[in-house]
Amino acid sequence: MSINEEVSKRKTFAIISHPDAGKTTMTERLLVFGNLIRSAGTVKGKKSGKFATSDWMEIEKQRGISVTSSVMNFSYNGYHVNILDTPGHEDFSEDTYRTLTAVDSVVMIIDSTRGIEAQTLKLFKVCRMRGIPIFTFINKLDREGREPLDLLEEIEEVLEIETYPMTWPAGMGKRFLGVFDRQHQQFIKFNGNEEETSIDLDKMALPENETLFNESTYQSALDELSLVEEAGDEFSLDKVLAGEQTPVFFGSALAPFGLETFFNAFISMAPGPGPRKTTEGIVSPDTESFSGFIFKIQANMNPAHRDRIAFLRICSGKFERGMSVQLVRTGKTVKLSQSQQFIASSRDTVDVAYPGDIIGIYDPNQYQIGDTLVDGKERFEYDELPQFPPELFEKVTVKNAMKSKQFHKGIEQLVQEGAIQLYRRDQTEEYILGAVGVLQYEVFQYRMKNEYNVDIMLEPIGDRIPRWLKEEQVKRSLFDDRSLLVKDRAGNYVALFKNEFALNWFKEKNPKIELIDLFDTNQFQQLNS
Repeated sequence: MSINEEVSKRKTFAIISHPDAGKTTMTERLLVFGNLIRSAGTVKGKKSGKFATSDWMEIEKQRGISVTSSVMNFSYNGYHVNILDTPGHEDFSEDTYRTLTAVDSVVMIIDSTRGIEAQTLKLFKVCRMRGIPIFTFINKLDREGREPLDLLEEIEEVLEIETYPMTWPAGMGKRFLGVFDRQHQQFIKFNGNEEETSIDLDKMALPENETLFNESTYQSALDELSLVEEAGDEFSLDKVLAGEQTPVFFGSALAPFGLETFFNAFISMAPGPGPRKTTEGIVSPDTESFSGFIFKIQANMNPAHRDRIAFLRICSGKFERGMSVQLVRTGKTVKLSQSQQFIASSRDTVDVAYPGDIIGIYDPNQYQIGDTLVDGKERFEYDELPQFPPELFEKVTVKNAMKSKQFHKGIEQLVQEGAIQLYRRDQTEEYILGAVGVLQYEVFQYRMKNEYNVDIMLEPIGDRIPRWLKEEQVKRSLFDDRSLLVKDRAGNYVALFKNEFALNWFKEKNPKIELIDLFDTNQFQQLNS
């Protein structure tokens, strides 16, 4: 097949939601559709002894949460599907934000009992900023929840996006009868198990369907649907692909119900891989030469081998195992001889891959998040991946000095994954970790113990505001505990200010010293200029 034919078969998307909205459960159900697993484990597995396939870390199984993005690949109805299951917890939002740079569309799950929650709103804004098409699945209709019209209104008002219900529910909880499929003019009956019965709407009044048709819940839903069809927005695929309208589906991932209807519609509408911005202009997926970027690095996916895997989104050309490419940041030539695709922690060697595919490549400690790999004469880099300032800082030390070698190795490898950031106090050997949320520290401590056999001690130094400085402007006498002077992993000087007052006081006293917010895109280039 040509590259264009292969690209047209790719569907690469992420599933996002607030914690406990049903994201990992949906991922499991989709894997069942792809015939990858026989039955779906859920995040409730910590009680039943049955765990979610996409939760491969031991801590995920114990706590029943996703703390790292999982990548899964399977074939479905002639398409090659790449799903990225992301952490829902806000403490891991940085991993999720980076993952969103590697996808072509997003499935947003909303809990029908709670509506739009804080993390949903945060992630939605990132999708809107990047113009990513968004498909909405309103989950947990097998429970009593909020009225569908209220949920649609909230989506439109809070998220400021048009909605178009592709399906419409009849009842909820114990009264849940099923959903109207507007696309195919059918009613899909909920039987209380995994079986679904589809009935053409023009046959609903026939004697064999009379009982269902005459139910007050069905008739009320029919009235609501008429109202939606009269007053609602018209469907526009162009608006969907521009991220201006979201198709909405109703169902239950746990039951499961409505997922197959949703997924078939999603696969038919979701965009394939498109052109991407680089430092040298736009690169199209059908460009002959290979290129891609690394959006995630994961240490110890196979604890027995202490390996490091870099996740690569292929953007153009054809990947072939064993090919030599250039790592643009360093100019070095790299041979990609170990390449894999994943079902959580299970993996298979992949010999060929195309734009839209996500593959794992062995990392001999030479890649960084955001690195671009290219094959050919052109030297360009894909757009910067988003970075986020740590909000919490803790001093980290090893309990047993005899374990210092493992301590340093563990810190170096886990920090390179990008979820937690490392600083060293100026002119000392004191390490400080920066993170977006408290749970990051818990996971870090757990992984140091279980993957490197090292017990660590963490001592909070409070919230801090980081600002970078140019080396020539650093005067050590100006810094104290209120403006802690440290160096980041790249050797750049950073002042960790105790609060806004300390930051403003320092600015007033030292107006000639330039304080750089590294996470402000406009200032990012200034640091080493």
